[in-house]
This record gives sequence, structure tokens and C-alpha cells, in this order.
Amino acid sequence: MNAAGRRAAAAALVALGVCTVACGKTGPPLPPLVRLPAAPDLKAARRGDAVDLQVTVPSANTDGTRPANVQRVDVYAYTGPTAMTDAELIKRGTKVASLAVKAPKDPDETIEPDQPRDDLDPLSGEGLDQGAVSHVEDQLAQPGQAAAASSGPLLGPLIAAPLRTYVSVGITTRGKTGPFSRRVAVPGVPAPPMPENVAVAYDEKAITVSWSPVGTPAPAASPDVLPAHPLVGPDATSYMVYDQATRAALTTAPIAETRFQDARIEWGAERCYSVRAVRVVATVRIESEGTEPVCKTLVDTFPPAAPKGLTVVAGGSGTMSLIWTANTEADLAGYVILRGVAGGPPPAPITPMPITQSIFNDTVQAGTRYVYVIKAVDAAGNQSDASMPAEETAR
Repeated sequence: MNAAGRRAAAAALVALGVCTVACGKTGPPLPPLVRLPAAPDLKAARRGDAVDLQVTVPSANTDGTRPANVQRVDVYAYTGPTAMTDAELIKRGTKVASLAVKAPKDPDETIEPDQPRDDLDPLSGEGLDQGAVSHVEDQLAQPGQAAAASSGPLLGPLIAAPLRTYVSVGITTRGKTGPFSRRVAVPGVPAPPMPENVAVAYDEKAITVSWSPVGTPAPAASPDVLPAHPLVGPDATSYMVYDQATRAALTTAPIAETRFQDARIEWGAERCYSVRAVRVVATVRIESEGTEPVCKTLVDTFPPAAPKGLTVVAGGSGTMSLIWTANTEADLAGYVILRGVAGGPPPAPITPMPITQSIFNDTVQAGTRYVYVIKAVDAAGNQSDASMPAEETAR
């Protein structure tokens, strides 16, 4: 075999060896799929010198499968410049809360979004349910105070208002970090002053809470100072009304009016209210401290309306038939019938107990002219004014 033939044979052997090693092989194994929880939902509202953070626990993974592979949700805060990555914010910031979450025993045992979860094992742990909403309070350090060393943006020449930025993240059962929530930046401007002269009054239909208006704030800074700053120019003052017993907001959004009507009339119940002034800076709602609660115990002292349309028809043998328009009050207990002789003393009650129907039959002495009036009575015993009188001569 010549030299050319030997070189060709060697190349063929090399090619055969390569095929023997590589052909039919699948390559190195792929890493296992790691399911990550979807980002938590994070909202913030300032109330006085504290920030209320509302955290919604993820209930699904980033690929849409359920339940979420999440064991806890961490909430971080950082006061200072916002031009940094989420990882930098967590490294330089402070963990203000760590919320335990009920987690799946096997993170790989999941279902698609439209599948029922009947076949899944129950979640384990003592934490929050997936999808639950939790509240965390973060106390601000002297909001609105001048701070020469602060690196936050200035809202005005006399006010150093550093931003406090919050972010939350879900942590898997193996300590992996999921995607971060949207950031919420809360400015450290002073909260508005509390409303004054809160008063509570009520009638049989609604409770009215009223207060004195808080003055409209001056702009936080002149446009010549910070013409394009996103936090300049808080809105005019509005208000939130809270049920002091439950701490729940009774106004679904801030209202501009200085009065609020609560339709939760329940006789014997005590209602307590607190009012907060609200100003919005950028998209963040900043509320004042709450006013001292004003309470009222609801007592029914409101009589029904006087019955209307009373008509008296004389029948034979001294019978008198009365009919009138029924009252519509929800707490109506009935009617009291009053009878008198025309030209004599005022009519007096002839029914020992209120009757419930708006008709009544009476038996009297024939040949005498009688006068009738009706009064309505409610469940609390309040009695209405008398109806217009109706007269008729008995036969």
C-alpha cells in the first residue's frame, strides 16, 4: 500500500472511532426543572408615620401551574436612591417581614390552571394560605424631617424627603428566589394634619359622620426648583373614614366631601368612627394619623309616620268599619285605634295591644256620631302622631 492509501485508511479508522463513541448517545443529562413561584402582589399606603404594606401570597408558579412552590414571602425596604437592581436593593436594604406560607410537600406535583386540585396532597405548614392577603406595618423614621446626610431626592428647599422603596419576593421550599414584585416607593414627606371637629349623628335611615375640612396644601416645591420631579405637587386633600372597631375602611376610596353616611343602622349597636386626611404624592396615598374615635350607641327614638287615608263606614246594628293605608316602616309593630264621641273629650285608645292589619271593625251605640284616629307603633314602642280624624254616625 502506497503512502496515499495508508493515509486514507488511517482517516477511515479515525472516523469509525468517532462514530463509535458519539453515535447514538443523548449527551449530558439536563438539570431538573425548578418551579418558581409567581411574584407576590405588593401595595402600600402611608398612615401617619407608618406604612401599611399589603402582600398577596402567590398561589401559582411562573409557568401557571399550581400550587406555588413557595415556603415564605420576604418583604424588603430601602431608604435612598432607587437606581439599583432588585438584588442590590435586597443586599443594601432591610428585611421588614418574613411571612411563612403553607407549601406543597412535593413541588413537582402540580396541576394546570384549569384542573381541579382534588387529587393533590394538602399543603403543609402553619403559615398563610396561598393567595391570602397579609398586612405588614413599617414604621418610618421621622418622615419629612430635614436630613443633610440623606441621599434621597429633595421635594423642596426645606424638606428632605427620602424615598423608602419596598419589594417582596417568594422563596421556594429549597431556598430559591422567585421573581420580585413590583416596587412601591413611599416618599417621606410629612403626613397631612388630622381632621378636626368630628361629629356623629343619626336618624332611622343612616348615620352621618362629619368633620371640618383640612386646608389644601401648598405645592411641595416650585416648578423652577424641580420642574420634572415625579413626586412634586400633591393633590388636594381628601378623606378616608374607618370603622374603629374593625379598623376597616368604610370609604372604598378617598372622598372629597367632609361628610359620610353609613347605612348600617342596627338599634342597640355601638358605632365608632375615625377619620384621616389623605394626600396623594405620585401614586402613593399618604394619610394623616387617625382622629380619636367618636362613638354612638344607636337608640331608636324615631316614631313611624302618622297613618294616612283613614275611612270609616257605618254598617247596621252599630257596626263601624275602619280602613286606612298601611305604613311601610320595616320595624312597624302595629296600630292603636282611638275613638271618641263627636264634640266630646279627645279620642281614647280602644285596642289594648297594637293590631297588625290596616282594617278594624268596631261595635258602638246606634245613633251616636263617633270620631276615630289611628296611631302607628314601631318595635321600640315609639308612637306616631295621630292620623287625620274620620267621623261617622252609627246606625
